[in-house]
Amino acid sequence: MSSPETWSKTHKAFAEAAAWFVDTAAKVAGRWEEPGLGEWSVRDLVGHTSRALLTVETYLNQQAASIEVESADEYFRLALASVGDPAAVAERGRDAGAALGSDPAAAVEEIADRVLSMVNASCGDSIVRTPVGGMRLMDYMPTRTFELTVHTCDLAAAIDVVPQVPEAAADQSFALLGRLAIRSGKASELLLAATGRGGLPAGFTVL
Repeated sequence: MSSPETWSKTHKAFAEAAAWFVDTAAKVAGRWEEPGLGEWSVRDLVGHTSRALLTVETYLNQQAASIEVESADEYFRLALASVGDPAAVAERGRDAGAALGSDPAAAVEEIADRVLSMVNASCGDSIVRTPVGGMRLMDYMPTRTFELTVHTCDLAAAIDVVPQVPEAAADQSFALLGRLAIRSGKASELLLAATGRGGLPAGFTVL
């Protein structure tokens, strides 16, 4: 069973990441069709990022009977192993961006408010049904905080805004990043680069 303190920290990190995403999306102004990330426009990138909120809503409405995945890093391992055609992933981002309608920033704010209300009414031990198996909500949420945080950094870069990652969101994202680095066997490379002892090769990732 999760401790109230642990759930409080997880909840706070997610709420901070969501609020930062909403705030950054509000700064896009008229740049929605400009380049965002890879083949995505800014609208597509925001649409993809909004899915980090929408999946919480979806899975909270699909309770699972048992826990099959016990950690956020295990979720990423299983999810990445089952990723389909990259073109399909890119298309889902475009579809999500189009679904935001004529006022994407307002749509993002509405989604965040709705999802946070659901999370506020939930407990960390709720078991949600994810595509890779049942998980406790408190174990699944860090994956969404991580996605929101990383992609809001992407969005800030795309619209020339200096990213100011909220402290709790950064803390949880770095904790997950560290576990992913250990799992992928790249902890030493990341540690050396982060402490000024060399750079990272092009395309380096712990995912």
